Amino acid sequence: YFETGKSDLKPESAPALTEVAKLLKEDAGLKLFVVGHTDNAGAIDGNMKLSQDRAQAVVQALVRTHGIAVARLKAYGNGPYAPVASNDAEEGRAKNRRVELVKQ
Repeated sequence: YFETGKSDLKPESAPALTEVAKLLKEDAGLKLFVVGHTDNAGAIDGNMKLSQDRAQAVVQALVRTHGIAVARLKAYGNGPYAPVASNDAEEGRAKNRRVELVKQ
């Protein structure tokens, strides 16, 4: 979970990170793309950097807090190009500020 314009993980992200780490520890061969997303607030260049920073924040949390090898994770930023909800209201924008995991 992220605030608008920020890449700092919110505390409520901890349970999801713990579950991802558990999955990675159970399958030592699993590698993931960590794909960051943004809402449509702000300029596209800023959102692309922000989405990359969000993905990298998740990678760093998994590495530092849960001991996952960095070689198993690759961070990518997708900016506002794949929303899961409308950006017309805060509820939708909040859903679009996310990171998704994709098997490599």
